[in-house]
Amino acid sequence: MTQTGIPFVFMRGGTSRGPYFNRADLPEELDRLAEVLIAALGSGHPINIDGIGGGVAVTTKVAMLSPSEDPWADVDYFFAQVSVSDRLVDFKPTCGNILSGVGPAAIELGLVTPTTDETEIRIRAVNTGAKVVTKLQTPGGVLTYDGAAEIAGVPGSAAPIALNFMGVVGSSTGKFLPTGQLRDEIDGIEITCMDVAMPMVLARAADFGLSGHETLAELNENKAFFARMEAVRIEAGARMGMGDVAQSVTPKFGLFAPARDGGTIAARYFMPWDTHPNMAVTGGQCMASCALTPGTIADGLLDRPTASPANVVLEHPSGTIEVLVNFDASEGFALNSAGLLRTARKLADGRVYVPAHIWQGP
Repeated sequence: MTQTGIPFVFMRGGTSRGPYFNRADLPEELDRLAEVLIAALGSGHPINIDGIGGGVAVTTKVAMLSPSEDPWADVDYFFAQVSVSDRLVDFKPTCGNILSGVGPAAIELGLVTPTTDETEIRIRAVNTGAKVVTKLQTPGGVLTYDGAAEIAGVPGSAAPIALNFMGVVGSSTGKFLPTGQLRDEIDGIEITCMDVAMPMVLARAADFGLSGHETLAELNENKAFFARMEAVRIEAGARMGMGDVAQSVTPKFGLFAPARDGGTIAARYFMPWDTHPNMAVTGGQCMASCALTPGTIADGLLDRPTASPANVVLEHPSGTIEVLVNFDASEGFALNSAGLLRTARKLADGRVYVPAHIWQGP
């Protein structure tokens, strides 16, 4: 055999897409695992012509599932972000959109058996340690993808998938405010560095000469902005205790502006070397938390809710995303949990093939 076939389920999870594997079907050693994922996705080419990636960061994501080693959880979810064209794999972050498909994929892969008309699955995000409870529609004990739930950035409707995130504060750095301050300044730009579900560097769009309501194309074409933003991100990463982040997708970057379409605040999220077409689930939690925290760079950009739980509506390039934040404001801001509604759909299953000289199988 000149190729190795690896079983997988191909899923859309939220506004992302990628293969979902049983972790047992992949190499244990991370360097070899990275080579397998690069080959499977076709990383190293702008349209991933020799793999099943889609040529953009939201379609070169990978989920690897296994029975959980944590007695609290049912499933362990290990995430990998595969680059489109640089042959890089980042195992540091997690992805909340891909997590939307973890529950259905766990059922499809035989790791979880549906129970009643609604099945609750407890998920441990291996990369960050976050604990997530997802609820799926399983009428008569059968997983369904049909439903009336709609999310911005995805055509049509599907069955709702409820996600409730816990234990996401300090997910990567161990701190809510990794620099110890509500605000820092780098290159004349005032920022807030925050770690909730995803470590992020947050700034005001106006400080970059932007409105914060630019389209996806307008932002991606603004090379001067990206160059300045990347310099700020790299320095912020060092101050956050994350080391040299020049080759890492974390920390992510986000911009705030006043809402103009009835939301709580306008937000733009970067991955970080291009603009997210919608809003990441993890990034949405961090940006909603920043918006709710007095003293951050979000001050003055919104009418800040003070009662918990608060429904924070983030306006993004494709519409809005709602984050239901349960928090304690008795002493500053303390996040208890964040809930979101997503959808997912199985697109294909079978085997994806990689050259045998890369890996010959378990």
